[in-house]
Amino acid sequence: MTDYIYHITSQASWSTAQSSGEYTADSLVKEGFVHCSKADQILRVANSYYQGQPGLVTLMIDPARLKPMLRWEPGSDKADELFPHIYGPLNLDAVLRVFDFPPGSDGKFHLPAGIGMPGN
Repeated sequence: MTDYIYHITSQASWSTAQSSGEYTADSLVKEGFVHCSKADQILRVANSYYQGQPGLVTLMIDPARLKPMLRWEPGSDKADELFPHIYGPLNLDAVLRVFDFPPGSDGKFHLPAGIGMPGN
């Protein structure tokens, strides 16, 4: 069973990636990696950093298909919790699914159907 990783981005950034053939987040330039999450980390990340922001999608990524290096490193708020970080542009063939990720009427996010299911 594969444990997929997830990345939250804007629909516009994902559209640009599809045109260019690879996805590059702002964090890759600023910090050297693309921030990702495990299924059980998505909501905390979304509600901490993106609350109320419309026009988002969540990318489901297969780590086995990644061309750049993947490292598991501590997050900024909990040193004992590891997050997946992709050290290079994300190759699009590693993205298995793209989920629309709108906030609820209260501005908070809820997991789209299919994320966090066994194997996801």
